Amino acid sequence: MTVDRGAPDFPDGGEALVGGMVNAGAVFRRGSLVDRPAPRTAPALHAHLRALRRHGFEGAPLPVGLTPGGREQLTFVPGDVALPPFPAWALTETALASVGSVLRGLHTASAALPVDTRAEWPRDLADPEGGPILCHNDVCPDNVVFRDGRATALIDFDLAAPGRPLWDVAMAARYWIPMLDPESAAALYPGGTLEAPRRLRVLADSYGLSTADRAELPDVIEQATEVCRAFVAARVAEGDPVYRRALAERGGWTRWDRIQTWLTTHRDRFTAALLP
Repeated sequence: MTVDRGAPDFPDGGEALVGGMVNAGAVFRRGSLVDRPAPRTAPALHAHLRALRRHGFEGAPLPVGLTPGGREQLTFVPGDVALPPFPAWALTETALASVGSVLRGLHTASAALPVDTRAEWPRDLADPEGGPILCHNDVCPDNVVFRDGRATALIDFDLAAPGRPLWDVAMAARYWIPMLDPESAAALYPGGTLEAPRRLRVLADSYGLSTADRAELPDVIEQATEVCRAFVAARVAEGDPVYRRALAERGGWTRWDRIQTWLTTHRDRFTAALLP
């Protein structure tokens, strides 16, 4: 999500923020605040975001409050956000390593916080095995704020849910490596061929992934890809026009089959690159 500098001002002085799919056209910046649709978990999520700041993690917006119209207000996080087709500056190894560092910072702070078990956290992209921390679950380029070529903050925690830290790393890897076959990657990452095994190692190193988690990561990426496919399938079945259009424009279910085959075929290469 980033400011659309070409968009007209709204009567109340707000600026449209572009990026993302679920809340497209419904997110505005008004001065130092972002005004957007509130997720149903907003009370628990806002408490968690405030607690993250108290535990030293400054890489997330701070909630300001909820409005009677079902919207939320959060502090605006200044910086740059990469939107597809992704620019070259977002695909450097420096950028990738900084994403791993920010994600580790989030998880370190989250590990010190209890998960609110009363909240009905969304299962859309959640770890099917559950876990001890509140994962972001959607660390895609649209949701990472950069300054001077380095990731500094994560935004849009709408899909946050309990899970394993490794699950969040796998979900991030899908977008930032990216864990896509070359044909699928070309449409969104036009800067040239990205060496997936090497970039996977950069992400693991910058995050500080343990040897045991490195060995497991390729399998969890495959699991995460299956969950993402089910997420898209559910929205297409519901008739969501945004996801129906995206599916058609990106090659339909054939593309998802090709990605899964590519992941399975190259699993040994990924494992070899990850392990010391």
